[in-house]
Amino acid sequence: MRSWGNIARRIRVPLGFAFAIFYLWLARPTWESLVLGAAICVPGLALRALASGHVQKNTCLTTTGPYAYTRNPLYLGSLVLAGGFAVAARSLWIALAIVALFLLVYLPVVGAEEEFLRLRFPEFAEYAQQVPRFLPRWRPAEARADRFSSQLYWKHREYNALAGTGAMMAALAIKMVWFR
Repeated sequence: MRSWGNIARRIRVPLGFAFAIFYLWLARPTWESLVLGAAICVPGLALRALASGHVQKNTCLTTTGPYAYTRNPLYLGSLVLAGGFAVAARSLWIALAIVALFLLVYLPVVGAEEEFLRLRFPEFAEYAQQVPRFLPRWRPAEARADRFSSQLYWKHREYNALAGTGAMMAALAIKMVWFR
């Protein structure tokens, strides 16, 4: 029988698209909330972009770049993005739904992914002791400085996060203008 973490891993993307419809329906943005929300999204996008330029999925344990500060910089970036979208939407229901999605879907996904890493890379146990799961360390756990790889960024198609954020912010602006 599959664990909930593995099931959540498979449904998180389709669930995100379904949530986008719910989000647009309930969102009540203003120009101020849209600008503030977008400003909060920028560091989330930057963190995701930086992380994607370091991670080498399934080939080696990535411990450089933002992975020297937090084990899950991609998810932390997504959480910052979600916070920006919650601010932009100005809806308590959306904020509660985001918290629920994080707790019920993303935390189990992180657990399943870390279990995979623990089994695949023996050095993960030591890394996990030195680097926190989400909230970043003040100083990197490792002094090694691998450079950001734009090839990895493009390979992982992280530009989709930027495009999706732009599209959703544009949809909120259209909703404000056309559906007032």
